[in-house]
Amino acid sequence: MSTVYLNGAFMAMEQARISPMDRGFLFADGVYEVIPAFNGVLFRFEEHLRRLERSLSALYLINPHDRAGWRRRCEELIQRNGGGNLSLYLQITRGAADKRDHAFPDPPVSPTVFMSTAPLTVPTEDSPGQVTGAAAITLDDIRWARCDIKSISLLPNILLRQQAIASGAREAILIHDGFVTEGAASNVFIVKDGEIATPPASHAILGGITRDLVIELCRAQDLPLREREISEAELGDADEVWISSSTRDVVPVVSLDGRPVGSGRPGETWKILARHYIAFKRRLCGV
Repeated sequence: MSTVYLNGAFMAMEQARISPMDRGFLFADGVYEVIPAFNGVLFRFEEHLRRLERSLSALYLINPHDRAGWRRRCEELIQRNGGGNLSLYLQITRGAADKRDHAFPDPPVSPTVFMSTAPLTVPTEDSPGQVTGAAAITLDDIRWARCDIKSISLLPNILLRQQAIASGAREAILIHDGFVTEGAASNVFIVKDGEIATPPASHAILGGITRDLVIELCRAQDLPLREREISEAELGDADEVWISSSTRDVVPVVSLDGRPVGSGRPGETWKILARHYIAFKRRLCGV
């Protein structure tokens, strides 16, 4: 049985109970983070906490713990579940009120804090020579106007991602008013004529932790990168397309809407970036 954390206590998953009046259940009134741990080491933990703080602030939710408190609890949960390679899911909702009402509970109620872990397979992208790449499709971005908040309200993302899976693709790359925003569960990069581009941070995308690390690595290694708007036409004409997330690292897209991207194989720029990414992760986590 895996161990979870709920409202101050560690317990077996089967023992965890949350009120049906919880606003996360009734309204999706909450935020979340997914933090990878490699060799038991939480990866980019401070960056994840900073994003959590921004999401909580946007929802007018008080952070129930300081950073040291979060670290203690997260590290203990990783240890209780055997360490190694795990993804840690962390969710905070506005809590359970006496009645269902759109307005915030007044006086406020205690937030619900839940954490769990799941096994995390080290991505095949950690061995660039063995990677064949992924397929993606493009779909209209039907989500709300505050995608920068890591909200638990994910129904549009779920529908978009499922449409991609049903078509045999790994991800849906989203288009809004003719421009790329992000994937249903990832950020997007393109390469054209040696230059890397990714949509700029805004309310239209979630500022991915892996996205930020890719930008840092490109700048540190003098790989040309620009944060700028990317048109749908540019996406279709790109030499390389990548998607990134905390649990998948950086994945080369080799097929888009049934057509090959570039040569139809992982590109040379991706291979260079992947080697730098792997080296960074090994220095931090030993994997």
